[in-house]
Formats: sequence, C-alpha cells, structure tokens
Amino acid sequence: MGVDGSVTSSDLEHVLIVEDDERLAELTRDYLEANGFRVSVEADGAKGVARILELQPDLVILDLMLPGEDGLSICRRVRGDYHGPILMLTARTDDMDQVLGLEMGADDYVPKPVQPRVLLARMRALLRRAESSEASGEAQLSFRDLAIDSATREAWLNGERIDLTSAEFDLLWLLASNAGRVLTREEIFSQLRGIKYDGQDRSIDVRVSRIRPKIGDDPNQPHRIKTVRSKGYLFVKDG
Repeated sequence: MGVDGSVTSSDLEHVLIVEDDERLAELTRDYLEANGFRVSVEADGAKGVARILELQPDLVILDLMLPGEDGLSICRRVRGDYHGPILMLTARTDDMDQVLGLEMGADDYVPKPVQPRVLLARMRALLRRAESSEASGEAQLSFRDLAIDSATREAWLNGERIDLTSAEFDLLWLLASNAGRVLTREEIFSQLRGIKYDGQDRSIDVRVSRIRPKIGDDPNQPHRIKTVRSKGYLFVKDG
C-alpha cells in the first residue's frame, strides 16, 4: 500500500498467464487487470517453469499446447516448488486433456474458447480456497495416523509430510472436516469450484484416486475415503 493509503500494484493478487496466443493473452490480461489483478505474461513454454518458480504468483493460467514445452510437462515440473493454484486452458472438450491436467497437478481447467466471466469465476473460487480454510473454526484434524492442518495447508501420514497439490488438499480437508457424512458430488463442486455438477465431470473422481494412496488408503478397498454409489464420497471417522 502506498504511503497515502492508496493501493499499489504490489498489493494486488498476481496472476501469471503462460499462453502463446498473443491475442488471447492480451485480451485476458486486460480483462483481469480491469478486475483488480496484477498480470504477467509468458508466451514461451520453454521459459514457463522458470517464470513460475521465479515469480511465485498467486495463480497460474497455463495453456495446454505451448511451443518449447507443453502445459502438462510444465505443470508436473513445477508442482514440487510451486504450491499456488494452476488453472489449465484446454483446446479440446475431450475430457482426456482435463484428466491428464488434473493428474499432473492442475487445480482446475477452462476449455477454449475462453469465456472471460467463467475464467474469472473459476479463478476467484481457487483463490478463495486458502482463505476459507484458514478462516475455518478448526485448524487441525487428526485421524489415527493422518493429521491435516488447514493453517499450513499440509498433511502428514505417520509423521511424514504428504505431497499434495492445492486442489488435493482442499478436497481432502473438505471431506475430512465432514467425516462421517456423505458429501454428494453436487456439494463438492459447489464448495470447491463454485459451479454446478453437470453429471459428467470426472475431476473430483480423479483427485480422490490420487489422494487415496497418499493417505495410505487402498485404492481397491479403501477404508478411509469410500465411494458411495450414485451419491458421492464418505470420509470414514475413526472407530
């Protein structure tokens, strides 16, 4: 904040757009800046990893198809050292791109052609997650060999820190903080993505499948996060 109390660019949430389509990047930058964000742009996929790790923005918008290095590879490479949300842009409606992006550590995706209002809504939902978990009444949850801390956004299994993406942590925290209650996919989508479940999106299922082995759950016979057919998921309380 400036000496006179005015807002400076450093006070704004910082978004990095990694996109080689110059026109799309320019339009997106202008729209986001008009909505109160500070925006940087990188067009070269080969420089994407270095820029993300150097800038450590509050959020990354990452195109799937890039020259030099594709978005999936960039996402996978930065995940160990960048813990902010990654929103991936996919050119195709085929959910294989979306599933692959989520498996590489993306937090959400928006298909092209990009609708600015949809993009902004998804971004705001991602950025709210950390704030909402920090503001929740209970900062820590413990279940036998599993501990989850919303303040630090970390989880431990038998005292060992678990490597979770931002989206995986948010889903784990949501399920664990509602232990003993079935959460429907509709509830999960509303809480985590701010959108209605369309009955086809597999992103939550992909994340659950990635979380289970990380928390010591058998993917074939899970005892901690159970699938409730035609409904959703149940995080099982300690007996």
